[in-house]
Amino acid sequence: MGFLDFPFSAAVPGSADPRRFPGHEEVLRYLQAFARRFDLLRLIRFETEVLRVRREDRGGWAVTSRKLGDKGSGEEEVYDAVVVCNGHYTEPRIAVIPGVDAWSGKQMHSHNYRVPEPFGDQVVIVIGASASAVDISRDIASTAKEVHIADRSAPARTCVKQHGYNNLWLHSMIDHAQEDGSVVFQDGSSIKADVIMHCTGYLYDFPFLGDDSTITVDDNRVDPLYKHVFPPEVAPQLSFIGLPWKVIPFPLFQLQSKWVAGVLSGRIVLPSKEQMMEDVKAFYSKLEARGWPKRYTHNFANYQFEYDDWLAEQCGHPAIEEWRKQMYHINGINKAVRPESYRDEWDDDHLVAEANEYFKKYL
Repeated sequence: MGFLDFPFSAAVPGSADPRRFPGHEEVLRYLQAFARRFDLLRLIRFETEVLRVRREDRGGWAVTSRKLGDKGSGEEEVYDAVVVCNGHYTEPRIAVIPGVDAWSGKQMHSHNYRVPEPFGDQVVIVIGASASAVDISRDIASTAKEVHIADRSAPARTCVKQHGYNNLWLHSMIDHAQEDGSVVFQDGSSIKADVIMHCTGYLYDFPFLGDDSTITVDDNRVDPLYKHVFPPEVAPQLSFIGLPWKVIPFPLFQLQSKWVAGVLSGRIVLPSKEQMMEDVKAFYSKLEARGWPKRYTHNFANYQFEYDDWLAEQCGHPAIEEWRKQMYHINGINKAVRPESYRDEWDDDHLVAEANEYFKKYL
């Protein structure tokens, strides 16, 4: 998951977690090391929030910011361009459940989950079927009385005990909740639950942008964006980094950043506004033909490397190495086959060796 020219490896000086799937502390150490290596800290204002980004009549963008804790209206500065990199793991997306307002249990989102101990001897429903739901349901099962996973993609009559567990079941989606604490699934079965855990992803949120940004967010589609980066109407003075999900994040974000930097410097020329809008419309038509809902607009599960290689070509950068692509693909298979142990068991040591050999040029 490391940046293309800065290895994320246990062999790097300062690494303290040698596991192939390290904890968040190691990821933080890696990012701090990257910032030091490229002297980025002097360019960052920490503990500073952006209140508004406004398009100027004479060109440029007025950015109003203030230090956290300050009560004033903030300081306004004008820039030639704005690149939005505020992430999309802050504003939780909550499942709509009829009757839940009168339901007597507790609701929370995976964003606030830390450890399983508070759920001891409780009945917990986990909504979702992606990475956070898989990990959290199994973690909570170590202490909870029962854990029930509600998956909207599962057939309506689904009620399956999960292999290796006596207290973990997979169900279809919740139909409704009741005042007595019961939660009813689509097949009509019900359980009395203490907690509903929403592992349902996040919402794109840009509270500092106004209508002059020309983008809207509808059902988690940031629209319109050429190649998920540039709003055609105001490109290249406004751009977005990091919107795609179900990706290897750092390489993709690095290539997006290289592309934006190349465009802003004049080394790379974007298509016309009309051509960019046609590209956006064509992309939406492909999504509709696949039957993908609007909320999956930025889901790159099936074509992240195609996108990466397109970005690399635009920037004159080599394509993503084959060992990275193969490692990602094989890990996905391994996770499906070994959901409990994929972090500790794998069958691609030859790719790990190839990666370590590749990293030597940067160490």
